[in-house]
Amino acid sequence: MTADRTTDPGPTPGGQPARAPWWDFVHGQDAGDDRDAGPVARHRRPIGDRLPDIRPLDRVTSIKIKLGVLVAATVTLAAFITWIGLYRHLGPTRTLPLAIVLSLVLTQLLARGMTSPLREMTAAAQAMAAGDYTQRVHASSHDEVGQLAAAFNTMADDLEQSDSFRRELVANVSHELRTPVAALRAQLENMVDGISEPDEATLAAALSQTERLGRLVTYLLDLSRLEAGDAALDLEEVRLADFLQEAADGSALVAAARQVRFEVSVAPPGLTVPADPERLHQVVANLLHNAVRASPTGDVVRLVGRRSGRDVQIDVVDNGPGIAVDQRAHVFERFVRGNSPAVTGQGSTGGTGLGLAIVRWAVQLHGGAIEVADTPSGCTMRVTLPGRPAPGTGAVPRVPEP
Repeated sequence: MTADRTTDPGPTPGGQPARAPWWDFVHGQDAGDDRDAGPVARHRRPIGDRLPDIRPLDRVTSIKIKLGVLVAATVTLAAFITWIGLYRHLGPTRTLPLAIVLSLVLTQLLARGMTSPLREMTAAAQAMAAGDYTQRVHASSHDEVGQLAAAFNTMADDLEQSDSFRRELVANVSHELRTPVAALRAQLENMVDGISEPDEATLAAALSQTERLGRLVTYLLDLSRLEAGDAALDLEEVRLADFLQEAADGSALVAAARQVRFEVSVAPPGLTVPADPERLHQVVANLLHNAVRASPTGDVVRLVGRRSGRDVQIDVVDNGPGIAVDQRAHVFERFVRGNSPAVTGQGSTGGTGLGLAIVRWAVQLHGGAIEVADTPSGCTMRVTLPGRPAPGTGAVPRVPEP
């Protein structure tokens, strides 16, 4: 008796029984399309994964309402198909399966759009686990799933920025450490090989490179403490005129090399500001050193203190080349130099690119702000501090001893 090839195709050449055509249709495959194509072709996507991503319920603001609409639409469609079947006298054996199939198709279409952000988040999370932080989720709905997708995208942006900062930090720190170490090594090798004598100039150059390394390490430690929140303030009323004069005197050695002078003016003369003297000195000293490096030889750097409404402003003014307008918002970022050749058109003054980042953190600890003021010439770094201790700074006010 001859076998019916339509109902029983028989075994395949590999010994496995052949699948019926309905199996291939449900799983989105054509009969016989994988018998000679190898193992890759056998892993086809199910038909559900190839349905269009339809999201007609995105305007609904609650997942509960969406589920209710889904159930109502499915029941309504099933009832309508059943009514049509009974009206056409198709009988329950044909009407009921048709109603079930069409209801399942509608459920699949609507549910796929509702759960698409969840699948995208799963794929994006797997990509992030592998180190790819560029994946984002298409958040078009306004319900809880859409809010979750928006929060996921925000988290992905933060992770991408953190990863970028980590890479830049490692690269920049390596570069900043390598430059003085290489210069110091070359100077020491020259002295050991007898190429240069350990005279005063050579030793001074070596000391300069060592001090640069020390400043970089100090800046990194300060920055890590500030970001970790381990820098509580010890506030007291600081008499601004005396404080700025002491800061100018402390920077006199740095200014002497370029024959730069300091002028201090405070109005009114008895102006005070609640601040941590140590942190505020770090701010002013850093700004003074930058101003000295940028100033022409023999020029004057001015320190101006005044009241502005309820706040107190401190300006450090120099007559150097200044900072380009499009660079002013970036000079307070880590490893960005306001005196770089791309900004000033001159040679770099050798800063680490961390000083202004620490200045910004210290000023923000006081509840204040720092900016590059808009001036026609030179550069004016403006520090604005609250006239009273700002709430939420973690500061501990202290009354100075008489």
